[in-house]
Amino acid sequence: MGVSEFLPEDWKDATLLGRIDFGDGPTPVLVRGGRVEDVSKIAPTVADLMNAFGPGAQIPRGEDKGPLEALDIRPVWEDADGQAAVKLLAPVDLQVLKAAGVTFAVSTLERVIEERARGDAAAALKIREQLSASMGGDLKSVNPGSEGAERLKQTLIKDGLWSQYLEVAIGPDAEIFTKGPTLSSMGWGDHVGVRYDSHWNNPEPEVVLLCDGSGQIRGASLGNDVNLRDFEGRSALLLSKAKDNNASCAIGPFFRLFDDTFALDDVRSAEVELKITGRDNFVLDGHSNMSLISRDPAVLAGQAFGKQHQYPDGFALFLGTMFAPIQDRDAPGQGFTHKVGDRVRVSTPKLGVLENEVTTCDKAQPWTFGISALIRNLAGRGLL
Repeated sequence: MGVSEFLPEDWKDATLLGRIDFGDGPTPVLVRGGRVEDVSKIAPTVADLMNAFGPGAQIPRGEDKGPLEALDIRPVWEDADGQAAVKLLAPVDLQVLKAAGVTFAVSTLERVIEERARGDAAAALKIREQLSASMGGDLKSVNPGSEGAERLKQTLIKDGLWSQYLEVAIGPDAEIFTKGPTLSSMGWGDHVGVRYDSHWNNPEPEVVLLCDGSGQIRGASLGNDVNLRDFEGRSALLLSKAKDNNASCAIGPFFRLFDDTFALDDVRSAEVELKITGRDNFVLDGHSNMSLISRDPAVLAGQAFGKQHQYPDGFALFLGTMFAPIQDRDAPGQGFTHKVGDRVRVSTPKLGVLENEVTTCDKAQPWTFGISALIRNLAGRGLL
């Protein structure tokens, strides 16, 4: 199965932005009309390309590399001999990897459960039942930062049910954090990692916005913000260890740029599906809609960038997960956690399919290609 099978349903009409390694290093590419264009001589990085050409501007044609279907692009699990001619990389380079947390009611409840369970998956079922009965309907209908949200907050405080996660879910300030270092994200068809010492973890399927150096939203992709529920559940101060690990962030397959065929309203209404298939024959299916998000994507991007903080090379913003897999996998009441070899597919018709395979962070390929390596590579190719 070729990579084109994982692209948007109308991909030949879309403008797709990404990075491909043709053998000499990361190369920014555009896919237009089904053909791949090497645009590295126009802009050496994806970040430079977005800053050089504003929304609606016509980006000049790059060097034609032929039809996308003709390129030998394979996932790592089908390339055991390492002979694939090209590799599809994560479609970001110098952008900062940012994420918004607890932006959906279902994930809010699961964060509160983690906090109260102190990372113990066995305790989650009873807590989930209590919280769902008490708060589920209210959270779905409340407008963050509103008078109604404040009234609900005071009620929950009185009842002893308030949580720091509810503060960022319905309070005036969204949770915006740095997911991982620049250049650390994985692409389509690569491994994603969970720590070997984590025993309660899950994928976090999300839509990811691409923003340029002036904070303008330029397009969207799919992401997997892999999370360790036991680590974050033990203490919110362990967020960095729960979120920022080797191979714990995936984006892809491409960013779809906004144009006449795709706009922010398509993001707002996207139906996102999750499918997990394990080597133990375990299968989990789920779907949800971005319309259930508690804060508009533009509001979240506005809280990430502004007078308080700028990102001159742009940023990628995970919009938060609408899924919290709770289906029992091994024993009743134990819920879901990953196993090595799990195949994770995140999909939506307008953005395609992001597929990755789970390994442990210590077994994932070490991350060695950082910013200095990128600069040396670009300079050596005469692109700087």
